[in-house]
Amino acid sequence: MSTVIIVIHLMVVVAMVGLVLLQRSEGGALGIGGGGGGGGAFMSGRGAANMLTRSTAVLAAAFFATSVGLALLAKMDAGQTDIFQNLPGQSQPAETDTPVVPLPSGGGSAQDMLQQLDGAAGPQTPPAEGGTPPTPPAQ
Repeated sequence: MSTVIIVIHLMVVVAMVGLVLLQRSEGGALGIGGGGGGGGAFMSGRGAANMLTRSTAVLAAAFFATSVGLALLAKMDAGQTDIFQNLPGQSQPAETDTPVVPLPSGGGSAQDMLQQLDGAAGPQTPPAEGGTPPTPPAQ
């Protein structure tokens, strides 16, 4: 369905560009593009301008309609991607079996942090009340 609308959209675009290029320039930019109508012209100057203006308006409306149609089709094909559905508290995150290891808050070297994280995989004991945290087992 969207392919058909895209083809129609492209045909409307090409026709609209052609009609705009056919229209007489009213600004007289450097004297080009505004030749007068000869004696045996197909339509008079005023009649041709009305026809081209109306045709351009019809093609512009068709361009707008196909653009909106393509946007609606793209929205329906994409599914629901509303950012408000991803707000915290709206849905609970999936539970994982991996324990979350808190990072040490005290000052220490990177080696100490790595040793604490490496030892965190085993059983942990909470620190004593007022004492220092237990050291990780030596390997």
